[in-house]
Amino acid sequence: MKLFVKYQHSKRLPAAPRASAALAMIAALHMSVVASAQIPLDDADRAADAGRPLIITTTAERVKTTLSNGRESIELLPADRLVAGDVVIYTLEVRNRGAVGVDRFAFTSPIPQHTSYIANSAVAPGADISFSVDGGRSFDAAENLTVHGPDGKQRPAVASDYTHIRWVLRNRLKAGSMTIARFRATVLS
Repeated sequence: MKLFVKYQHSKRLPAAPRASAALAMIAALHMSVVASAQIPLDDADRAADAGRPLIITTTAERVKTTLSNGRESIELLPADRLVAGDVVIYTLEVRNRGAVGVDRFAFTSPIPQHTSYIANSAVAPGADISFSVDGGRSFDAAENLTVHGPDGKQRPAVASDYTHIRWVLRNRLKAGSMTIARFRATVLS
């Protein structure tokens, strides 16, 4: 499977001991079904990013759905050519290349410009997920968010109002492990 890297971010942690329990996610993307497994890193991976304990890499893939003989098939393609209406799956891979685990690690992704978040598509194993409607300044559960409508009155926020997604891992991210988070968005015209 080809992945198109859009963004990479590193975060240095304080030397205080932290630790364990990373999960990786395999998502049945069409239904956002989550399963988990631990994926250890090899020595070459660890050496490649010494000094940068947490690496977050975001990839984007375009979803191509076709019908053949009454069966639906889904193919993931590089998101290098997008048109209005395309669905894009964004995958954030968080790797802890440090020597110690990290408790309650929080990471955030903006909803890319010219896209609209697809409701209930944000997933990650063992994570609490919250959203922002104010450019990432504050986060809350989807049901608690409000925005000002065209008439100036407050109304409940809907998925298209979201500007950022935040995941907070409930479990420790073990040294030398990784986890994956995903969300889907539709390309706007």
